[in-house]
Parts: sequence; C-alpha cells; structure tokens
Amino acid sequence: MILCIDSGNSRIKWDWHDGQSWQGIVAVDHQNRAKMAELLAGAAMPDRVMLANVAGAEAGAAIRAALGPWQARLVEVASTAAAGGVTNGYVQPERLGVDRWCALIGARALQAGPCVVVMAGTATTVDALDAEGHFLGGLILPGYELMRRALARDTAALPLAAGQHTPWPRATDDAIVTGCLEAQAGAIERFARRMGGGAICLLSGGAAVAIAPHLDLPCRAVDNLVLEGLRCLALANGPCGRNG
Repeated sequence: MILCIDSGNSRIKWDWHDGQSWQGIVAVDHQNRAKMAELLAGAAMPDRVMLANVAGAEAGAAIRAALGPWQARLVEVASTAAAGGVTNGYVQPERLGVDRWCALIGARALQAGPCVVVMAGTATTVDALDAEGHFLGGLILPGYELMRRALARDTAALPLAAGQHTPWPRATDDAIVTGCLEAQAGAIERFARRMGGGAICLLSGGAAVAIAPHLDLPCRAVDNLVLEGLRCLALANGPCGRNG
C-alpha cells in the first residue's frame, strides 16, 4: 500500500493506492492540518509514503509529525532532470515546482502522446509535454478563484462575484465570473495551439470542473495528477501503467 500526499498552496490532499486503485482522496486546509494525524489514525503502516510539498518547511514539519512512525517510509520528492518517463526541460530543473513535476509524470503515465497538463488550483499552471515525454515549458497564472477574489479585494466597487458564465454578460457578477473563466480557458487554448494538432488537455485541480466546459479542445479530467505522479515515482523500479 502506498500513501501519496500532495501539500499544495491551500490544502493537503492524500490518497492510498493498493496496487490496483485509489481508495478516495482526503483533504484538509492548511489551517486545519493538525487533523491529518487524526484522519490517518488506525490505518496500517504503508509500504511507502510519497510527499510533494510546495507549502514550505512549516507544512512539511506538520506532515512529518502527523505521520509519526511512518516517517521511516517517507520519501519527500524533489524535481530532477528526468524521472518517470519525463525529461525536465526547465533551465534549472530543480527549480520547477515539485507539484508541476509530479503532475507531468502522472500525465505521462496516464496519456500517450502529446498533452497540455493543467493544474487549476490556487494558481493555474499550464505545461507542455511532447509525445516523447519532454517537458517543453509552461505558464503560471492566478487561478480562477484568485482572480475573482483579487477583483473584490483590490478594486473599490467590484464585488466577490457569485454570478454565472454567459456569452453576453449584462450584470457585474456575471461579467466577473465570465471574464475570469474565459481568461483561464483562453490561456490554456492559446498555449495548446503552440503545440499543433493532436495534443489532449489533462485537467486537474479544484477549479477544473468550472473551467472544463469552456475549453474548446480535447480534454480529460483527472482527480489529482500530483498523486498519480507520486504513485509512479513510488513504483520507479516497475511500470507505472498507462490507461488511455
């Protein structure tokens, strides 16, 4: 049994893989991360614990404390020049965010051929992976919710919009929601066009369900690409498997 943990900007998410399937994602906000130990209590010690942490040293220390004796099985992943069938094209490979790195490895395991790997969380990352598994580069932009909240926080008259997407917004809330969603979709589609035809979009993260209906390109939703990548790295001495 493998325990995979994704410590992101806003939440810690984890899931167990038994060699056949995932058991179900559990998540806590960072302000409630003390609950992690309680939620893990009673489970049998995993064979391996894989961690991708972009939330800093304090979050890492809290996760290790929650793991208790399981720390003996912990592997904290870092970005490298190559792993899991992916070659890292970053100028400084170790500077690529480990969440993006794991998502690329997860995408390579799940999808043959070229793909656009999108993580739609607090930030939205849009990364290119070619048919040979080369990471070509990518974008980082404010996530959908961050865009929406920034307009409410940093302008004098705009609300925290609770509108809906519409082709011709005629109310302020609708205009904000539509603008933020189309900014996300437009960045993804513009980036995908650079790859030419044949690339599929793999879309993961909390805002994926909001963005996906507005994308005009082949798209596949994945519950958590970071966890998929961690699973593959845990199985580095054997095949990760590819579905699709």
